[in-house]
Amino acid sequence: MGPTTLRTLLGDYPNTLALKRGEIASPLVGFEFDPVKTANRAFKRVVREGAFDVAELALVTFLQAKAYGKPLVLMPAVVGAGRYQHHCLVHNVERGRLRVAELAGRRIGIRAYAQTTVAWVRGILADDYGVDLSGIRWVTFEDGHLAEFPDPPGVARAEGRNMVEMLLAGELDAAIIGTDLPDDPRLAPVLPDPHAAAAAWGARHAMVPVNHMVAVDRTLCERRPEVVREVYRLLQESKAAARRDAGGPDLTPFGVEPNRHALELIIHYAYDQKLIPRRYAVDELFDDVTRVL
Repeated sequence: MGPTTLRTLLGDYPNTLALKRGEIASPLVGFEFDPVKTANRAFKRVVREGAFDVAELALVTFLQAKAYGKPLVLMPAVVGAGRYQHHCLVHNVERGRLRVAELAGRRIGIRAYAQTTVAWVRGILADDYGVDLSGIRWVTFEDGHLAEFPDPPGVARAEGRNMVEMLLAGELDAAIIGTDLPDDPRLAPVLPDPHAAAAAWGARHAMVPVNHMVAVDRTLCERRPEVVREVYRLLQESKAAARRDAGGPDLTPFGVEPNRHALELIIHYAYDQKLIPRRYAVDELFDDVTRVL
């Protein structure tokens, strides 16, 4: 069989740029990259329309897609970069210090209820700091990626509003901001000494939290397993072409085993937060092709 062109969603990251720029190529596989600038803005198309053969996808979105029977298989390839999450919960210090023990009854803004960064932060709050998540007044700003999963009862919606503006105005007590956190001296992390806490958390769990991995259309795995293996190889080559700080943790681990702890924990958090109906085993997320990559 000849070369296969794959409809592909992949953000611009150090570990993907060599592939996206065409510096790495294959006679077996070609890519039709979606032009969207921020990959997460196309995640709804991945799970609602089946618009891609290969797609970057947030882990909680993938878990929910599996729960709702979407024909996707996980590939054990991290894109973007894993990162610690402790600093992502912020508040406005001009309105007084907000402590973790004072979160009950507070209004916390989140982009979407099932956002992966939010799931990580909520899990850390519950498991490591004893926060009762049901006592928090969550405020969302957009729908989740899965149309089948609406905001739970009691969650407020502030669609069309700006989360940071509401936080600065006192309409929110805190917010979980995963990316594009403004460089504003009024905003400070709620968790004390978050970077030290994150380093201790990472050492204890022996991992870095992972947000995005690659998902593959199940039909492609069934009909062209050699193509799936080639995509993985090309992603590995693209990662190898990117510079990495010597001695630091691998923020983009490849393979099932290097990602097993992170996947186990995000499954635990997602189930406890009622984002998925049962605790999946890590091996269930893959098929016979991607499990052995």
